[in-house]
Amino acid sequence: MGPEVMRGARADLRKLLEPGVVALGFELVDVELAGSSHHPTLRVYIDGPAGVNVDDCARVSRQLSALLDVEDPLPGQYNLEVSSPGLDRPLVKPEDFRRFIGETIKVKMHEPQLGRRNFSGRLVDVAADHVVLEVDKEHFDLAFDGMERARLVPRFRTAGGDGRAR
Repeated sequence: MGPEVMRGARADLRKLLEPGVVALGFELVDVELAGSSHHPTLRVYIDGPAGVNVDDCARVSRQLSALLDVEDPLPGQYNLEVSSPGLDRPLVKPEDFRRFIGETIKVKMHEPQLGRRNFSGRLVDVAADHVVLEVDKEHFDLAFDGMERARLVPRFRTAGGDGRAR
């Protein structure tokens, strides 16, 4: 499957699954197709106001399994995994990026921009169609539709530390 097909499938899966996740009181953070074509895995990341626990993931998994059985959006067999987004939370929607302005993020672009596909830096601003990322005191405008994936870089606090990731 090429990148264009994968982006389309991901967007279609988000549209299909989001109402079921929201109905249970959670936010659909991201949907990801992973693994080989012989043993694919559909990963669904959810979050809630108080975070999520194993019981929440199991409840959402049951809801989505029933929906996926009826709609059958993917050919063949696949595994469904429902989990929290983790500390390195995926950033998908413009609202996700706005929420984390000032934080360090990693972005992988579909195509090279200025000779590189991977960027890691401080999220400075979010516009309608792109983000501004500061990398080594240089600003880069990265278009949403050109992003393969973006993730928050977790900050770890150490005793007497400055709160920066190490």
